[in-house]
Amino acid sequence: MPRTKQVSDSIVVAIDPVTAYDRVSDVTQIHRWSPENTGALVAEPGAPACVGMRFVGTNIRRGVRWSTGCEVTAADRGSRFAFKVRRYGLRKPVLPVAIASWEYRFEAVPEGTLITETWTDDRRGWPDLPTLWFDKIATGKPGFAEFQRGNIRRTLERLKADLESAA
Repeated sequence: MPRTKQVSDSIVVAIDPVTAYDRVSDVTQIHRWSPENTGALVAEPGAPACVGMRFVGTNIRRGVRWSTGCEVTAADRGSRFAFKVRRYGLRKPVLPVAIASWEYRFEAVPEGTLITETWTDDRRGWPDLPTLWFDKIATGKPGFAEFQRGNIRRTLERLKADLESAA
């Protein structure tokens, strides 16, 4: 059974695309919306995101904590922000492994901004069946795609509430 390697969802937020982009691209704030992220460390806190910028994300799921090494791959203010997760570790991200890519798109709509969040499974060389077994153990769901659908929905709803309350 082949696994789903990409999922996305969208939400309309009553703010402009540049403001939405500026908030989302500050990776030190993702923990405010994400069900798993607990923080991020950047070399220059407060500096705008740029392509090539690296950061370390910290996460927790089902009582297990880990760190990821990430790199920004798109930083188009007001339209697109993306990063890839390329290192993994329990305390420090030391193991080089392509895990996932995350993308946020910002589109002006009459009500404000349509924000679309997309997760892509970058574990391309992993065979489907053992990966699905691993995913079920790691997430409690049949696969990471189903798990991430729920995470993305919760992230977008929290993001909307936070951004609109600050506006």
